[in-house]
Amino acid sequence: MSGEGDTTLKAICYKPGSLQLLDQRKLPLETIYLEIRDASEGWSAIQEMVVRGAPAIAIAAALSLAVEVFNFHGFDGSASDAVAFLENNRPTAVNLADAALKLKHVIAKALATATEPKSIFKAYIEAAEDMLEDDVVSNKAIGNFGLSLLRQQAKNPDKLSVLTHCNTGSLATAGYGTALGVIRALHTQGILERAYCTETRPFNQGSRLTAFELVHEKIPATLIADSAAAALMKDGRVDGVIVGADRVASNGDTANKIGTYSLALCAKHHGIPFYVAAPLTSVDLSLSSGKEIVIEERSPKELLHTHGGLGERIAAPGISVWNPAFDMTPAELIAGIITEKGVITKNGNDTFDISSFAKKITGNSSR
Repeated sequence: MSGEGDTTLKAICYKPGSLQLLDQRKLPLETIYLEIRDASEGWSAIQEMVVRGAPAIAIAAALSLAVEVFNFHGFDGSASDAVAFLENNRPTAVNLADAALKLKHVIAKALATATEPKSIFKAYIEAAEDMLEDDVVSNKAIGNFGLSLLRQQAKNPDKLSVLTHCNTGSLATAGYGTALGVIRALHTQGILERAYCTETRPFNQGSRLTAFELVHEKIPATLIADSAAAALMKDGRVDGVIVGADRVASNGDTANKIGTYSLALCAKHHGIPFYVAAPLTSVDLSLSSGKEIVIEERSPKELLHTHGGLGERIAAPGISVWNPAFDMTPAELIAGIITEKGVITKNGNDTFDISSFAKKITGNSSR
């Protein structure tokens, strides 16, 4: 097993002054790392899906600027502008905006007390590096809380089969994973009977990335077509569905990879619990509901061509395309939200009170 991180796949390889990102567009057939030298290259890597997954893109953005300032010998006061430039890349994933806000505060604090540019650079680099380390710790905590929750709510707590969607493992984070981290924890404890992963069209994060991780980790797993999920549930093969999140509103409405809403509806119909696993950085308390979440739409090429838009054309010329990257799952369909600080459950009114949970954890209700 790779629970200690010795053989776990790494989407982000970093050391001071150097950042390499695994080109996930090439997986599972090729393993190629791209050198990222500055914030502009980091922006392009995120936009072009070299790196993806809400936690991973936030960390990659932060570290791309860290590498640039590490190798920079002058200071023109534009670090905050560079952070803002990265922040606006993927609008649905709140982790990127959260990381940018924290890093802006670090820069502002350093500017107020710095006597030389090097101290500003040092403060920023240390903060970005902390994000990398903290994400792995956070993910392992999510895995442990998820393990306990699924066992508590399962009919047979000693043998569980779980369905997941998109990719939420080491390739989507700094390491270990969120929803896939819970599956990893179940497997480590000998409780997981089987993990099912959807192909996750049109970019195929499930068939290319999640399946790749599951095979690499020697976790018993089966790949299914997106459209086969309902039939799988009807056959009684699924004890729980667990997905990640790109943004969670204060009422629990959750934006995640397109197709998540369909899975939640199917799970509800078949009486199967549906869970979201995400760090608190994915929660946006400024939004009262999912109606306020901006849903990113991606290139029509992802549907018109094979390999997520990178291969040959397969669709009829002249057809129009609607290609939202995410959908919004209403809180009423979600049984619990698993975070690194514990599980957010519904109150007596069958609603989530995430603000109170966050206030209890952090001491105040603001981000």
